[in-house]
Amino acid sequence: MIGRDLRDRRLMIAVVGPAGMLVAGAFADHRSTAAAYLVAWIAVSAVPIGTLGVLMTSYLVRRAWTEELQPAMTAICATLPIFGVLFLPVLLDLAALYPAAGPHATLPAFKAVYLAPRFVAARTVIYFIVWTWLALKLRAAWPEPDRMARTASGGLIVYAISVSFAGVDWMEALQPQFHSSIYGLLYLGMVLLNGVAGAIGLGLLLCRIRRAGGYNALLLSTILLWAYLHAMQYIVIWSANIPDEVAWYIDRSSNGWQFVLSLLAVGQLVFPFFALLSHRIRADRRWLLGLCALTLAMRICEVSVLAFPAIDGLHGWLAGIMLVTALALLMGVLAWGVAFRLRHGRWLNFAPPRVRAEAE
Repeated sequence: MIGRDLRDRRLMIAVVGPAGMLVAGAFADHRSTAAAYLVAWIAVSAVPIGTLGVLMTSYLVRRAWTEELQPAMTAICATLPIFGVLFLPVLLDLAALYPAAGPHATLPAFKAVYLAPRFVAARTVIYFIVWTWLALKLRAAWPEPDRMARTASGGLIVYAISVSFAGVDWMEALQPQFHSSIYGLLYLGMVLLNGVAGAIGLGLLLCRIRRAGGYNALLLSTILLWAYLHAMQYIVIWSANIPDEVAWYIDRSSNGWQFVLSLLAVGQLVFPFFALLSHRIRADRRWLLGLCALTLAMRICEVSVLAFPAIDGLHGWLAGIMLVTALALLMGVLAWGVAFRLRHGRWLNFAPPRVRAEAE
């Protein structure tokens, strides 16, 4: 018990340090620090948001992984309210990053209303209320098969719609003149990929996974879905050849971002795809854990290349330092929240009274 409390204190100390650095960075350059925090928040929050979708899918596709990963996925989903609170600094200062929230915004009537700061903030609050409610319902439905299937069936519909809208609100709105009908699905694929990698990685660390083979296939199939959605957006925009949409890709293919884009393509698609063709790699738990870690790291590259070029007036060196600092803060919070849930059994632990009584 003393060792656990000591580890909890160390995690909290690791969180307090980066938080102080972010405050100092905000005084030095508010806009660059805010942009770095947003990128880090989107990359790290994709783990609990995506895990919620994976958890619902596991309730419908009943296999061994439903039993093996359920504790890990429930623990990760328990951090959803925390990340809702951690988005407040962005909501309270939307004008620093989002053109639609600025005093001189010139947008069509519908976009001006839809992207109004109060409306965006209200939708964000609703998203996290809905996702937390779904996590509670899923936790309470375990381990009753019929109830699990009913909850997950309706929940996935609500989840897919709300996550797609969140992707538009938080990422596409950084460049409101750009339009992509598939952007919401792009964000959905991104968070699902992080959710799969996070759940499998934690399952491996908790020694819940018995065989690596099936989980390698799950990770690879999600990677291919992610790649397909990116390819479809590119093909649609290339065929339409609309200047505002083409310029969005040009911004991300110049000024050094082409190297980040290449790293993302190799690190998230080419290398994992060919690595998982090897039977030896597919059967090795250490390789699976490494690929999960690589997938989580690639989300930082992806969100950076999607968000940073859309924000003008950033100081590159400061934004980079603040990005590393914000990532340390948010990953520390995620690790602390998951560890607290696993050790103490609280937060979203709303199992039916009968199940709690049996456990006691």
